Amino acid sequence: MRLHCEYAWLGGESAARNVRITIDGGKIVDVDPDVERTVDDVVVAGVVMPGLVNSHSHAFHRALRGRTHAGSGDFWSWRNPMYTLAQRLDPDNYRDLSAAVYGEMVLAGITGVGEFHYVHHQVDGTPYANKNAMGLALVDGAAQAGIRLAMLDTAYLHAGLDKPEPLAEQRRFSDGSISKWLERVNEMSGGEHWTVGLAPHSVRAVHPDELREVAAGRGSRVVHLHVSEQSAENEVCLRMTGKTPTEVLHDAGLLGPHLTAVHATHLSDHDVSLLGSTKSNICMCPTTERDLADGIGPASRLAQGGCTLCLGSDSHAVIDLFEEARAVEHDERLITGKRGIHTPARLLEAATRGGENSLGWNPAAGVGVRVGAPADLIALDLDTVRLAGFEAKSAAAHIVHAAAPADVRDVWMGGKQVVRSREHLALGDVAARLRSAIGVLGTL
Repeated sequence: MRLHCEYAWLGGESAARNVRITIDGGKIVDVDPDVERTVDDVVVAGVVMPGLVNSHSHAFHRALRGRTHAGSGDFWSWRNPMYTLAQRLDPDNYRDLSAAVYGEMVLAGITGVGEFHYVHHQVDGTPYANKNAMGLALVDGAAQAGIRLAMLDTAYLHAGLDKPEPLAEQRRFSDGSISKWLERVNEMSGGEHWTVGLAPHSVRAVHPDELREVAAGRGSRVVHLHVSEQSAENEVCLRMTGKTPTEVLHDAGLLGPHLTAVHATHLSDHDVSLLGSTKSNICMCPTTERDLADGIGPASRLAQGGCTLCLGSDSHAVIDLFEEARAVEHDERLITGKRGIHTPARLLEAATRGGENSLGWNPAAGVGVRVGAPADLIALDLDTVRLAGFEAKSAAAHIVHAAAPADVRDVWMGGKQVVRSREHLALGDVAARLRSAIGVLGTL
């Protein structure tokens, strides 16, 4: 298949014009800018770019949208309705919910997602007959939606560093030990369009000795975990271990290019140095960090220090990776009084190739639409009110600082068209599916 694109983002700040993208076997095999279209080309108006990669998702949190935003409180009180919702999930309703949530992501231009999955067992902690029934429900949901999935299977063993047992509402998250968790996870080997990674939830839920077991048992898999999302967890970690969470991870042998620290909001200078020097990945989730009053992480210092940035929609207060990208810049503008801390091209890289790297998908060299990369592509409509006036020379700035999910017109995953003219070809009415799936879970 050959797409002839009005514009295509090939990396950098600008877009190329009249670009032919040749696709074979689900991958991009040739990219030719400034060429005339032929009768064999599929003509694509607007600007084509790689699909966005959402590196951090909790799919069931989508059912909390609008239900947890009007009250007061903080992260710790927000967890209560989240736990209530988690108790109502089963493999069947989670399959339906995840298909709808991933469908919303695809319509928003997201072609790959890292699912930080921790609702494993029945409510009392008893495993299902198939111990991975809940995870495989998510795999099925992703297949229905036509999105590439990294199953980041989560270990969750304790309520805190000072609380050895999980809370009653956390029982279904726990496998009881790292060895039992790894035994269950090792039964999943991935498949077409999905891979498996490891996600020790946090230093509070997986303790230092257990983190060393994770490092010993990870093999070639990527590792994701929440790091210093809240200052309170730093305080407990310092009191119990004498170290910050990042220092605990360093001592456990977990830092490195295979690791993604999610949030990384409350870091010391030494933490920033450790994460940067080990080339660890950092997943910023600004819309969730705003919503939960977490704070603003030092994204620019981490990137300058050697970390690769990627992005996540986390609790899905909104599903909009364009907003996540520009929020990294805008939030730092608020606390520094300076503009232009992150270039638009770097932010687009975080939303695309940075996510691929984080999820262990071995991205092809380069940035933007490029040879060797999967043909996971989106086309943005330039006739919308947000992108009217688009100029190729500042394409990255137009996309990052103005685009929204409503501007995504077409989506391809592995060269197969999944969305055409804003219609999801497999799922149909995604909004109706969301209403139905969320309605089944009841009120909070």
